[in-house]
Amino acid sequence: MSKNPARGFWPMRDLPVAFWLVLLVVATLVHRQIPAPRWLMIHLLLLGAISHAILVWSQYFAIALLRTPARPHDRATQNWRLLMLNAGTVVVVAGVLSMLWPLTATGAALVAGAVIWHGVDLFARMRRALPSRFGATVKYYIAAAAFLPVGAVLGTVLAHGTGSPTHEQVTLAHAFLNVLGWVGLTVAGTLVTLWPTMLRTRIADQAAVNSRRALPVLIASALAAALGAGFGLLPVAAAGLLGYIAGLGMMASAFIQVARNKPPKTFSTLSVLGAVSWWIGCLVALVVSLLGTGDWQVVGRLFASITPYLVAGFAAQVLLGALSYLVPVVLGGGPAPVRAATTVLDRGAVLRVSTANAALLVCALPVPSLVRVLCSGLYLVAMASFLPLLFMALRAHRGAKAKAAAGFKALGLPAGTPAPRVRLEPEGERPAGQRAGQAMAGLIAVVLAIAVGVAIDPAASGIAAPPAPPEAGTAAPATTAQTMTVKVQAADMGFTPASIEVPAGTHLVIELTNTDAAETHDLVLATGANSGRLAPGQSATVDAGVITSDVSAWCSIVGHRQMGMVLEIKVAGTPAAPGEEPGAADPGHGSMHQPASQAPSAPGAPLDLMAEPDASFTAHDASLPALPPRPKDGKPVVHQATFTAQEAIAEVSPGVRQKLWTFNGTAPGPLLHGRVGDRFEITLVNDGTMGHSIDFHAGALAPDEPMRTIQPGESLLYTFTATRAGIWMYHCSTMPMSAHIANGMFGTVVIEPEGLPEVDRSYVLAQSEFYLGAQDAEIDTGKLAAEKPDLVVFNGYANQYVHRPLPARVGERVRIWLLDVGPNRASSFHVIGGQFDTTWFEGNYLLDDREGGDGGSQALALGVAQGGFVELQFPEAGNYPFVSHVMVDAERGAQGVFKVAE
Repeated sequence: MSKNPARGFWPMRDLPVAFWLVLLVVATLVHRQIPAPRWLMIHLLLLGAISHAILVWSQYFAIALLRTPARPHDRATQNWRLLMLNAGTVVVVAGVLSMLWPLTATGAALVAGAVIWHGVDLFARMRRALPSRFGATVKYYIAAAAFLPVGAVLGTVLAHGTGSPTHEQVTLAHAFLNVLGWVGLTVAGTLVTLWPTMLRTRIADQAAVNSRRALPVLIASALAAALGAGFGLLPVAAAGLLGYIAGLGMMASAFIQVARNKPPKTFSTLSVLGAVSWWIGCLVALVVSLLGTGDWQVVGRLFASITPYLVAGFAAQVLLGALSYLVPVVLGGGPAPVRAATTVLDRGAVLRVSTANAALLVCALPVPSLVRVLCSGLYLVAMASFLPLLFMALRAHRGAKAKAAAGFKALGLPAGTPAPRVRLEPEGERPAGQRAGQAMAGLIAVVLAIAVGVAIDPAASGIAAPPAPPEAGTAAPATTAQTMTVKVQAADMGFTPASIEVPAGTHLVIELTNTDAAETHDLVLATGANSGRLAPGQSATVDAGVITSDVSAWCSIVGHRQMGMVLEIKVAGTPAAPGEEPGAADPGHGSMHQPASQAPSAPGAPLDLMAEPDASFTAHDASLPALPPRPKDGKPVVHQATFTAQEAIAEVSPGVRQKLWTFNGTAPGPLLHGRVGDRFEITLVNDGTMGHSIDFHAGALAPDEPMRTIQPGESLLYTFTATRAGIWMYHCSTMPMSAHIANGMFGTVVIEPEGLPEVDRSYVLAQSEFYLGAQDAEIDTGKLAAEKPDLVVFNGYANQYVHRPLPARVGERVRIWLLDVGPNRASSFHVIGGQFDTTWFEGNYLLDDREGGDGGSQALALGVAQGGFVELQFPEAGNYPFVSHVMVDAERGAQGVFKVAE
């Protein structure tokens, strides 16, 4: 075999993968604070780290398998290709995050160009090489290189924007081309020789033949899957996936045979084994998804739910497993340095692999959101440990190499003398007991994460609270009571039946089923029995105990009891006392009162609207962001964003904190700004503990699919085109809407009318209300039902612009966009000391005297979910308060100040 020129450290080859992996870890840790986090994490791994590794290692294996001599310019050529690929990836990421489509297209062209160059180089190398037993592996690499440019074109189309169901179809085609073609073919071809090499055993006799036969099957199947998806042919796409699985099956016997001869025990082999298992499992799940529905939007949601496991389970594990073996080998330097680096990279092998795979498996199950978050953290720690181990391995390699050089020098041998060939026993092959102990430790860590998640939020885990002890002076019910089982359905904000009558002394068992199409529900009894939260379609059995008196029960999801989700358990023949409402056995918890699970556990913080916030307080930015530039081709701007529904404890007045439900952690949520004709593609991700949804008033479309409630862990794509100008509200439309809006789930979309004159400053103010519960707790639904807000605020914080005034200058034209979010209070916006010469209400000018007319306006009145803007110029320097002239609301916090300078 010809000497491979790639030995030793090579910066352009060895450093970028580590760079992309570090960025991936950082993005994962701060994903809630960055735009398009899901897209970014997937592409940092697949487009960044893995594509770079494919260019590096497919050339490395091609040189070795084809036995072609190295050319003087090989390294320089490879450096340019890698530079082109990585620069293109950086430009693609920048283009998508900044929503600049030309930038994205430029980056995609660079990536595609680098891969085409790579494929042509491999083809030319194969043409001039002599026949080789495993030369077919290079054909896998060439075929893979043909897939990625087409996938890059589709990715560029997606970045420009498409409508549903085209978006889902193109997304799936893009994924199939890249994952099955570019990544999948490369992995399948490489493992033919790399898998037995990592296991340090001979290649199976049938491996070469199987790989040659499987290649056309895999290529044809990947193309069929992509074409079927792209043209909306579900059966064709499913058939393509089935054929791809069959093609992998043709190669499986050789893979399994060598594993039987030498079972995997090192990190590299265990990680690759786990990766292949996730690969096959995710492909099977995709086939089932495609065959189980004819709706492309449903297919898109199912694929989105499988993608994280395909990326984290398959792609990430195969990359780290391969690198753990290959990095020490290509660094070379003799047996001692290679052994030193391998030993470091294999530390805690079984612990890391078992933890990562068990945690990922738990995440794939229908577990509570908190459990999924904790297990995701364990997976990240287990996988990210590769990075510090990699740098430690490089240091160990340098140390061992220096020590060997010193030994040669002491023996009088020249530097660079080849080391004697010795058999390297894999350092990772620890005693069986030690491997079993590491595996057990990994599983225990995952079990502890589950236990902690359940302990913190038992209701979300379906665990009922223990029944309350009998009151003093009452005898414990007999255990021989007759048992009565009742089936109850929860749906449409009610229980069916809504009342259960049982004879006194009967042991009641309730079989509860959530038959709602979208909402999560539970059943809490005044005695403490609890069904736990049930997603749509789930069931639970609630042991209500022996019934001796009337008992109230309700759904504890915030606002559901307020809307009438109450179940009464009555003792037969016992009428309610005069003046007593049904369920009075649960005093103080009538159907319109706050649920027990939401009752204040501690008094709320003192509400002092005259208090100053801390010096570190930063007001919500009220400035209207600039419009994105119009594309030169005249096409509409496409706005892409990810809105994450999440819970956050936030200060809403000095010293007063509430547990809000938010979009992206703030109330109001992100502000969108566009023109008529612009297209908006919003990905909603539910990272909360209950169902949420989103409704954009700025778009006109059937609400059935885009505005549906999604459960924790789910996501949906909401696309609309802005066809009319206005300041539009968006909000969570999950029932009860009043609670979801009042607890923070709202935001603003400003669509400017054509020809709107420029002004010196533009501000956006959204008025909303807070119905305060206990400190750090959620909304008080009793106050909400009674329409008694504690605070009425602009942009989510009482009096914030009194403490942090909005700046302006004398003579500047200032435009204030206004939206009344509600959910209950109207608004009348007024600037004390100012007069409006322009008022624009719900799409029409009520007054337009910019050119010096004598008309004026003192206030703009808005009902809930109405908006507009006003304009004025300040005549002299000073402080100009602004208020809602519903004065009781101004006194509740709906006020601020314009600080006008000369």
